[in-house]
This record gives sequence, C-alpha cells and structure tokens, in this order.
Amino acid sequence: MVAQTQTTQTPSAPAPSEVFYPDCDGQPMANNTEHFEIIVLFKSNIEILFAANPNVLIAGDLLWYPIEGNNTVSCAPDVMVAIGRPKGNRSSYKQWEENHQPPQVVFEILSPSNTPQEMSRKLLFFDHHGVEEYYIYNPSTKDVQVWLRSDLGLDWVALGKEWISPRLGIRFDLTQADLTIYRPDGQRFLNFVELEQRAEQETQRAEQETQRAEQETQRAEQESQRAEQESQRAERLAARLRELGENPDLL
Repeated sequence: MVAQTQTTQTPSAPAPSEVFYPDCDGQPMANNTEHFEIIVLFKSNIEILFAANPNVLIAGDLLWYPIEGNNTVSCAPDVMVAIGRPKGNRSSYKQWEENHQPPQVVFEILSPSNTPQEMSRKLLFFDHHGVEEYYIYNPSTKDVQVWLRSDLGLDWVALGKEWISPRLGIRFDLTQADLTIYRPDGQRFLNFVELEQRAEQETQRAEQETQRAEQETQRAEQESQRAEQESQRAERLAARLRELGENPDLL
C-alpha cells in the first residue's frame, strides 16, 4: 500500500482590499480641557493660514495608516498637516490612497497620560514613515521640542529665542511665559475664546452682507418699478396729445 502524503496549506494573507481599517484607536482625542484647547489652537489657526489652498489637509486625531494591508501599524497625531493632499472629510488617512504622501508636519500636545515609552514609539513611527517636522508641546512646562528631518532621519533641534517652521512658515516666540505663535503675515495665533469670537464676527459679517445684498436687490426693484411707471406715464401723455391732434414726437 502506498502511503499518501498530505500537504498542509498555509492560510493566505487577506488581500489589502479585505483588510478592515478601524477609524478609532479607542483613545480619547484630549485628556482635559487645556489639552483640547491647544489642539484646537494649532488645528484651527493652521486651517486659517491655508484656507485659500485646496490642497492642504489639516486633521486632528485622524488615524494614519502608512502601509496598505497592515491595520496594526497606525498612529493618530493630535494635529497633522499633509501638504499636497486635497481638503475633505476622511475616516482615516490611508497613505496609499493619498498618492503615498505622508503628512509632512505633526504636532503632539503632551497630557498627563503620555508616558516616555509612548512618546518614544511615536518618534520612531514619525521618523520611519517620513514626517519632516515633528513638534511636541508640553502645556505644564510651556516647553516646545522640535525634530527636523535630515539625511539621517528626524534630528532634535536646539531652539533659540524663536523658531520658524520651514514647511508652514509659522513663527514660535519662545521669549514669553506662554507659547506665542505667529502666522507668516505677523498675525498672532488666536486662542480658543478668540477663535469663537472671530467665528461669531464672521457670522455677523456674513449676515450683514446678506442684508446689504437684499437691500440692493430691493433698491434695484424699486428703481425698475419707478422706470416702468415713468414709461407708462409718458405713454399715456403721448396718447392724450395724439387725441388732441398734437404729434408728441415734435414737442
């Protein structure tokens, strides 16, 4: 009797299209109100800076998957900026669907729950996957740490009294007790309350513009009505003159 050899087939890995990529890592966006407000400070002000550019994506707490087919390698930066990628809603940032473009700039805001081991893993992740500028801000100490990409990867930068982002052009003023950041045009980054006030002012301006447009439309309609009335009056007058035997065109 001839013995039959059974071959064991190794289960094939799922195709990239079959892999599920969660939209949430199970971690809160912010650990406290200050943490949230600083995330908003960076995200909203950078959005204002690039409002006119449709190809700059600014996202907060968005899961970034750098490798197609691998849903175990991911990170959700507090704020990330992908220059060259179109604005729009995303459930996650799948790099292979973004022309293989990694975010160039990443901001992390330290919270009490962040451990040195976690921050070391994030640094390695950002270094390995192509981030050009990496910022860590510690609200407790008002300290800013910067890493900038060189030929060898992300290098820590020794900061002086100010620092200007090579990619964004924003300026960090390190001489004040609190962190102060300026746009390239010299305008200061607005805090959470100021952003709300600005939004309210923009809403009021939009309402005023709408009211002015409505008033202009009403004035135009009134002028049109007056012109129509004048035309009708002139026609009636001309008709009356003809009844009297006069030629209105000769008068």
